[in-house]
Amino acid sequence: MRPLPEPDFQRVFDETPAPLLLLTPDFVIVRANRARLEVTATTLEATVGRGLFEVFPMNPDDPGADGLVNLRRSLSLARETRRPQTMAVQKYDIPMPDGSYEERFWSPRNVPILDEHGEVVLLLHRSDDITEYVRARNAAQVSAELSERLRERAERVEHDLFSRTRELEQLVAHLGRATARAELLAGVTSELTSTLDGEEAVGRLAPLVVPLLADWCVVSLVTDERRGTRSLRDVGSWHAEEAMRPVVAEYAATRLQVLRPGSLLDQALSTGRPQVQPSRALEYLTSVLPPGRARDLVTELAPESLLVLPLRARGRTLGVLMLANGAARSPITAEETATATDIAGRAGLALDNARLYRQQRELAETLQRSLLTEPAQPDHLEVVVRYTPAAESAQVGGDWYDSFVQPCGTTILTIGDVLGHNTDAAAAMAQVRSLLRGIAVAGDAGPAAVLAGVDRAMVTLDVGTTATAVVARLEQTEQEAQRGVRRLVWSNAGHPPPVLVSPRGEVSLLQARATELLLGVVPEVPRSESVAVLEAGSTVLFHTDGLVERRGEALDDGLARLTRCLGRLAPQDLALDALCDAVLQQMLPERPEDDVALLAVRLHPQD
Repeated sequence: MRPLPEPDFQRVFDETPAPLLLLTPDFVIVRANRARLEVTATTLEATVGRGLFEVFPMNPDDPGADGLVNLRRSLSLARETRRPQTMAVQKYDIPMPDGSYEERFWSPRNVPILDEHGEVVLLLHRSDDITEYVRARNAAQVSAELSERLRERAERVEHDLFSRTRELEQLVAHLGRATARAELLAGVTSELTSTLDGEEAVGRLAPLVVPLLADWCVVSLVTDERRGTRSLRDVGSWHAEEAMRPVVAEYAATRLQVLRPGSLLDQALSTGRPQVQPSRALEYLTSVLPPGRARDLVTELAPESLLVLPLRARGRTLGVLMLANGAARSPITAEETATATDIAGRAGLALDNARLYRQQRELAETLQRSLLTEPAQPDHLEVVVRYTPAAESAQVGGDWYDSFVQPCGTTILTIGDVLGHNTDAAAAMAQVRSLLRGIAVAGDAGPAAVLAGVDRAMVTLDVGTTATAVVARLEQTEQEAQRGVRRLVWSNAGHPPPVLVSPRGEVSLLQARATELLLGVVPEVPRSESVAVLEAGSTVLFHTDGLVERRGEALDDGLARLTRCLGRLAPQDLALDALCDAVLQQMLPERPEDDVALLAVRLHPQD
């Protein structure tokens, strides 16, 4: 069979020969079809967005007319009862463009359109113009000769009106189902794509599909596949009745976890096809559940029909969606099954995408960490490093840290960030980091000279990127050793400043004397150095911008937040490991938007 075309319901509405109006629940005109516009001599531009009774007021020359009052009452009743209302023939004169009123008689019907929660979202007003019929009927009263003929005609008109009303109701019902289906699928897609946690996403399905597709449901994931046996873990459940939701949740938590061969769940997982139990579902479930709490609960739930759908993607079955109806509701229809199958397919794809993302992320993190070697730990200080990837990125990034010793025995500390969050950025980061290491250990150059050498090398080797970095060196003369202090000499290439915490808990930013360009921009520009004297027990925290930068916030605000955080933590006299962990916990949002690298250095206290 050739696939059927998708109906254009907007065009169907506009071309329907019966006069139709779509109204909001407070009777504001949303849409009028062509037949309605023609019979009332109006336009969309002059009516849409205005109140029904503002556009069609009562004829002031006919004080006895009650059509407006009757119509308002019928519309209100349809809205409140959520049921269609058929009105008796109404006299309701129509205002003409010239300001006059034309006598009209109508046969109205008002139909509420409900959303998936059963709430009225629109009112469909059909009003057939039967003015000629009424006039003919009135004329028949004074013409006995025509009475029989008119009676037959009246019967035909009334029969036609009844038939068209039924057709309209069916069309409205179909329109309502199509709208509800589209809204359901849109809601499911939105929920499934709102998180990269597949289990969390699929667990949200349950309250979306109930009650539109079923009375209650359970969503389960495959957790183990060994020796031909599959285990399920339930991750979501819902019931249309609030009082029964705890019952479904407990049933989902206590039912049999290892599937019995031949059960509906096992067949859905094995064949990858929907499985249906159209009747006597309770009898079936009590036959596959062992005696105990789960069987008692399903007896209380009393399902009459079941539909079990596999959650599949890329040839794998990753879970199942079970929909159940009680005896008061008809078994799931073919249309509902098609919708549920579509939802199951989207859920399976979300699960598999989450699995692939997780694998890619783990690989990316492994690669990232393999590029970051363990820092050197000289006798006179302690070095702690941390690396936290962005929550929403499965790609490697350009953040790095390093600590090593030059030939003269001086400790070099570096931290940097190459622009980008992809494999190109990681490759460039590895190049820049390696260049910096090689230049620094080829001699005993200071921080400014090291950065200048990296600048030149990046241009010569056409690394093709830019980077920020801080290079620092801990130096000490004999006199400084006698005083128990060391000098931190550093050069900053466009990177956020390090933070110094004194042994007394005083916190300050190590600002460079001048703001200097990023690496790889203009290598001819000389670089400068800054110096800070560090007492024994001092701590210096180097970090990348992901720790302090937030969308829509200035960098200075983030740096101020970091200094306040360290000011709160310093009096706690935390070990350096614990201090780094506390900084990350307090500074980062639940789902970091950027990678973060930390390099913390603490000078050992004097003996």
